[in-house]
Amino acid sequence: MTFLNGCYSCKWEAQQKKKPRRPLCCCSLRERIFYPWLIMSFFLSTILLFTWVETSNEYNGFDWVVFLGARIWFFWSLVLLSVIGILAAYTTMLVVLGFLLCWEKNELYLHWYHKIMVLIVILLCSFLMWILLTFWRERWLTIGLSLQVFAPYIHLSSISAMVLLSWPVAFYLIHLEGEARMRRYQNTSERRRNKWCTMLTKLRVLQVVVGLPFLLILLCLYVVPFGTYSPCVQEKDKLAPKPDFFGHRGAPMLGPENTIMSFEKAVEQGAHGLESDVQISLDEVPFLMHDYDLRRTTNILEVMPNASDEQSSFFYWDFLSTLNAGKWFADSWIKPFFGMKPLSEADRERARNQKIPKLSELLEIARKAKKMVIFDLYTPPRSHPSRSSYIRLVVSVILDSKIEQHLIIWLPGSERDYVRSKAPGFQHIGRLFTIERLTKEKITRINVDYKNLFYNGLKEYKAANITINVYLVNEPWLFSLAWCSSIHSVTTDNIQVLKEINHPYYFMTPDFYMFMWIFLDILSAVFIVAIFYSIWLRESQSEKILQGITSYTGKVRSLAPSHLFIPTHCLQEAGPAFNVPDKN
Repeated sequence: MTFLNGCYSCKWEAQQKKKPRRPLCCCSLRERIFYPWLIMSFFLSTILLFTWVETSNEYNGFDWVVFLGARIWFFWSLVLLSVIGILAAYTTMLVVLGFLLCWEKNELYLHWYHKIMVLIVILLCSFLMWILLTFWRERWLTIGLSLQVFAPYIHLSSISAMVLLSWPVAFYLIHLEGEARMRRYQNTSERRRNKWCTMLTKLRVLQVVVGLPFLLILLCLYVVPFGTYSPCVQEKDKLAPKPDFFGHRGAPMLGPENTIMSFEKAVEQGAHGLESDVQISLDEVPFLMHDYDLRRTTNILEVMPNASDEQSSFFYWDFLSTLNAGKWFADSWIKPFFGMKPLSEADRERARNQKIPKLSELLEIARKAKKMVIFDLYTPPRSHPSRSSYIRLVVSVILDSKIEQHLIIWLPGSERDYVRSKAPGFQHIGRLFTIERLTKEKITRINVDYKNLFYNGLKEYKAANITINVYLVNEPWLFSLAWCSSIHSVTTDNIQVLKEINHPYYFMTPDFYMFMWIFLDILSAVFIVAIFYSIWLRESQSEKILQGITSYTGKVRSLAPSHLFIPTHCLQEAGPAFNVPDKN
């Protein structure tokens, strides 16, 4: 108790005996006013931590966005995760300490150091939540998707948690009931009877405030499967085939992104297609580069530091072909992805020698391996000489490569009529257009962000026989969701891990889920009733003993002469039900 009180109140001196507990609360008015702020900080930090953990699929994108502003590549997402985790652990510790001190009937006093920290936690978490709601609003859809996947498991776990919670709830409710009965037994005078009525009302209110929410939450958990939807709960024979993989910039966890090594690694891992980003050099050579400048993935800071902020399209190919595009991946102590496996010495040496490839080199790899190719085609800047002809230039390069036309999935939305006339075999793919527009433009494929699965799982597109590719899927649980949602293909950075998944995670049949639901409902109800009964039985036995002691002591007092003194500590030792004035 000294340790708990020291952590909570910063009072480390040992207390010889407990402070008497107040009838209905164990803290002062000031502490009661501040305690809701502590609860608020706990919920804010916990929700923020849950949100950030569930959006781990977006960590690399977040690090890239921060890099654009800070110009320093680091795992900023993990730094933020650590900070939020520390805040959540801190507020959770204070809430648990407060509960334990109340349980042991100690008066609460939160030190002002903790109060200042709690307010800082509220401000910081509110600021981060505002940023998420304002600038990253679509990331909340990831939370919805995770709840769809984990809904059956959260439901079953919540029932188990309510069984554990029923122990302190039962103890508190029955303790309040016992206190009310003892006060009714002790108070006989008219004035004390009125005071007892007021106290009894407060005790009943406390019982309702604690017991009713517990009962309502438990009943909701018992019937929540009627309103639960999870794509991963379905019959085995209705499970769609495993989605195909498009290597996002190749296999960027195995080789430097958008390099020959990366694309060859993706082919080795069994990729169905290769995804890349195409820009046009100043002398009209299509090359592969994702960023608008060359700072992150080349050594331009060593070769030409004054031009490092220049857009990639404003360099000639003769210069671009001399830049190294692999040392940043092989030699940097901070890797592009957290948890990447270390490279072998041969792969490390190969990565060090990578250059920026041309589009024609990617097409050659795809032609030999018979892999599909999809790419984002960046519009050149206004003053670029290929500003008005870049579509025709890229189509010409593709046709010159002699790749089979059906292997090209054409994503750019400009000049589709021209592309169809020059290359009728290209497979055109659209964004999240309406089905009417897709039908009008004769598009049978769409390439959409995975977060759009939240809206009814894109069922209307599947019903219209539209082939769906979702990006960017790196986490196994998200890939399992896409699989259970009958998605045809996914674009991923993590092909070497996802290809090893032979069955979707968190999959269960409706019959098994129903069995577990009914079984846990019955089992939890039996346990909760048994817990309430055992605590009630124990409290009833204690109450009978205390009533007998109270009756005997009252007779002794009535028969004793007025000058006979009965020490207070003797009555206090008889039982906590006595409330004897000090001068009795």
